[in-house]
Amino acid sequence: MNRIIGTHDVLLVTLDTLRYDVAAELAAAGETPTLVRYLPDGRWERRHTPGSFTYAAHAAMLAGFLPTPAEPGPHPRPFAGAFPGSETTAPGTWTFDAADLPSGLAAAGYHTVCIGGVGFFNKRTPLGSALPALFAESHWEPEFGVTDPDALPNQVGRAAEVVARLPPDRRLFMLVNVASLHQPNWFYLDGASRADGDTRASHAAALRHVDAHIGRLFALMRRPCLVIVCSDHGTAYGENGHTGHRIGHEVVWTVPYGEFVLS
Repeated sequence: MNRIIGTHDVLLVTLDTLRYDVAAELAAAGETPTLVRYLPDGRWERRHTPGSFTYAAHAAMLAGFLPTPAEPGPHPRPFAGAFPGSETTAPGTWTFDAADLPSGLAAAGYHTVCIGGVGFFNKRTPLGSALPALFAESHWEPEFGVTDPDALPNQVGRAAEVVARLPPDRRLFMLVNVASLHQPNWFYLDGASRADGDTRASHAAALRHVDAHIGRLFALMRRPCLVIVCSDHGTAYGENGHTGHRIGHEVVWTVPYGEFVLS
C-alpha cells in the first residue's frame, strides 16, 4: 500500500447490508457480470465485518479496520493509524498519524469525498453527520437513500460531477455508500409488492440492479485507482428466527470483499 498511496486515487464502495452468501451465489451463477469482471478471479473474498451495523462498521473501516479475511492468520492491514504495539501493522501497511483514514489521506494530499446512502450519512442529525464530517466534501440527498430505487444511478451522477471538477494533479479518496441492498428492497423484485416485504430474493434482485449500474462508477474514475468493494454487514431474513442486523449471526458477520486496481 505504500506504493499505492500518493500515486493512485482510492475508491471505497460499501454495498450496505450485502450478504456474502447471496453475493457469492449470484457471482457463480453469472448474474452479476460487471462485478465478476473486476473481482480477482471473478470471485468475492469471504471476510468478517468489524461491525454488525452500518455506523459501527464504517467507523471501524474509516479508521483502517477493513473486513478481516475469514480464514485464520495475522492478516496485516493495508491502512493503519499509528498505534504502538499494533500486531496487524506490517511493513506493507500505509500508516497515518491521524484518528481516521480520511484525515490521514488528506494530510497526504488527497481530496476526500463521501457520497452517502443510508441514514447514517444523511446529515439531518448530529449522528447522521458524524461520518460525513470526516471528509472534506460530503453529499447526501433523499434520491441517494434507501427509498429511491434509482439511488445508485443518482449517486454515480454525483460522483461524475466530483471527478470532473477535480484538478488533474490532486489525488482523490472517495467513499460511496450504496443503499440499494438495505431494506426496503422489495421493489427490485419483479412482481413483488410492499405487502410482500423484503426477502432474500429481493435482496438478490437489488444486487443485480447494483451490478447493472456500478460499471459506470468504475468507468468514470481516473486511472490509476485502487478500488475496494465490500459490504459493511449482512442481514437476516428469518434465519434462526432472526430478521435484520445488529445481531451476532453468521449471515450478518460474513461479508463479501474485493479489491483491484483500475489502470
